[in-house]
Amino acid sequence: MRVACVQMNADRPLDDTLATAERLVAEAASRGAEVVVLPEKWNGTGDAARMLEVAEPLDGRTVGALAGWARRHGIWLIGGSISERVEGDDRIRNTSVVLDPDGTVTAAYRKVHLFDIDLPGKSYRESDTERPGDEAVLTTVAGWPVGLTICYDLRFPELYRALAVAGAELLTVPAGFTRETGRDHWEVLLRARAIENQCYVVAPNQHGPWAGSPTYGRSLIVDPWGLVLASAGDGEGVCVAELERERVRAVRAAIPSLANRQPGAYGVPAAASVG
Repeated sequence: MRVACVQMNADRPLDDTLATAERLVAEAASRGAEVVVLPEKWNGTGDAARMLEVAEPLDGRTVGALAGWARRHGIWLIGGSISERVEGDDRIRNTSVVLDPDGTVTAAYRKVHLFDIDLPGKSYRESDTERPGDEAVLTTVAGWPVGLTICYDLRFPELYRALAVAGAELLTVPAGFTRETGRDHWEVLLRARAIENQCYVVAPNQHGPWAGSPTYGRSLIVDPWGLVLASAGDGEGVCVAELERERVRAVRAAIPSLANRQPGAYGVPAAASVG
């Protein structure tokens, strides 16, 4: 299966982001991609007020555009994530949607882990405007079992292990990883999630401004051994790689760490004793 990451910046009006995404999805399809993955909040970024402004229901303009592109190119499209407005709720969801080549939404995952942190001179509070999801999502994309995650989820390995144990062979991580943390953590964490779960990892990231904190770019596709197969580098672009299910099987056979798990021993550690 040939997979592509779309790398773009969404700190601009919706008309511009839709036009950019449409062009990059077409480029990915022209390079043979059967599955195309966009970054987190690719239809609009910014501060809390901006996130509320761009939020749409899943039958809105943005998902409608995704459906049209999927049908036009005959591809599976994982719409990174968008700000989803839910009727009757004043908080939005950070939602990743999957569309098949007919343009039908086949799965949706709401980001479980919200980015609430305090840094010197700067705070992030996604929970001020967003409501977290409450379940992991494993779906099928082009015949592959795929685990859906979003950005900050990357720092919670238990989510990825749960998806791998449930059968995932490919993990998607659409993101808006910042430059500050991206330089030191982005590639390390992506490769770790691939190695420890013996899965492919496809991680499209935004680049450029996002509410005053530049995003890192460097979208990656990583194989189950932790090797980087493709990178989008800096700026706008697309990266593409070929994935082989036999590679997953071979890595899992060579080092059967998933098969050798001992979940019964993973409770609260007992106090150390001597003698």
